[in-house]
Formats: sequence, structure tokens, C-alpha cells
Amino acid sequence: MAINYNLSKVHALSDNDPDFVLEIVQLFVTEIPKDFKQMELGIKEKDYKQAYAFAHKIKPSLDLLGMLIAYDEILQVEAWTKSEGKRREIEATCESIKKQLEKAIKEIKKDFEV
Repeated sequence: MAINYNLSKVHALSDNDPDFVLEIVQLFVTEIPKDFKQMELGIKEKDYKQAYAFAHKIKPSLDLLGMLIAYDEILQVEAWTKSEGKRREIEATCESIKKQLEKAIKEIKKDFEV
């Protein structure tokens, strides 16, 4: 039973096609960690464009997998990049997103054996 993610939007989008659902979760597990690292690197280096680009790329996946808190937090990252804020202002938000992603990915791997 999914606790850290919700596939209701994925099932609705796919007309309950199990192959499509599996493809979405596999992409999430393989691509989102890479994208998140790139977002973190952009934040660390104050490359606001890079941080924004990867936050923006991650955002739809968080919505699709029903990760509402992480979705709201990624919106905060996007806003931070636009205001070109100080790194310490966004570090706790990034850490929170990271922990949520780790939990969801661990759970998806267990649930789907990917």
C-alpha cells in the first residue's frame, strides 16, 4: 500500500494500463534522482537557471505521483530561483524534498520490484 506516493492520477491517465503505470514509476525511479542532483548542484553553485530548469522538470512528476507536500516545496524552489535568494533560505526545503523522494522511491522499488 502506497504511503509516500499516490498513483490515482497515473491510473486515470493510463486507463488502468499496468504497462503504462510501470513505465511511469520506472522513469520516476531512474530520472528524478538525477534531475534532483542537478537541481541541488544549481542551488549550490547559485546557478539559478539550472536550479529552476530542473525544479520545473521535476514538478510534474511530483504532481503525477500525488506527492503534494514535495510539489508545494518544489514551487518554493522555483520561486526562490526567480528571486535569486540566498542558499540557506532554501536548504531545508531541498532536504525535505530529498527525504520525500527517497521514501517514495524506496517504496516504489518495493511495490513494483524495479
